[in-house]
Amino acid sequence: MPSITTRSARYVLLAAFVLLASVAHGQVKPRTVTPQLTVYKSPTCGCCGKWVEYMQANGFTAGVTNLPDVSPIKTKHGVPARLASCHTTLIGGYVIEGHVPVEDVRRLLKEKPAVLGLAAPGMPAGSPGMDVPNSPPYDVVSFDKDGRTRVFASHK
Repeated sequence: MPSITTRSARYVLLAAFVLLASVAHGQVKPRTVTPQLTVYKSPTCGCCGKWVEYMQANGFTAGVTNLPDVSPIKTKHGVPARLASCHTTLIGGYVIEGHVPVEDVRRLLKEKPAVLGLAAPGMPAGSPGMDVPNSPPYDVVSFDKDGRTRVFASHK
């Protein structure tokens, strides 16, 4: 007669096989976890609220902290003054400054480059939350701890 340990091991292997077979046949969907956004914004900024709604509509969850002055958050997390925008977001160990599109945030979290974060400097017309028809193109830049920037994505 098999020992309890051997029997337990067989049950574990059988359960693992059933789970893998279920996933392979689409009966069980593997769960993907999206990190939560932590957004710091002014309580009176409507475009920031629209950006949060946009990110939530695209599958992110968000905790929002309204502050009369977001500058200390930007400074604490290394956002260069020239890249500042109206709100600052933390997610997955990165800083997202301003109205960065969801596809850029997803790419950042997937590729995990050695940067502090991404910024859509200022408040570019046509960016998420700043919906203005026929807007000029704008760039999203990455920035590092030394303030160096590179174009991460261009948007039309």
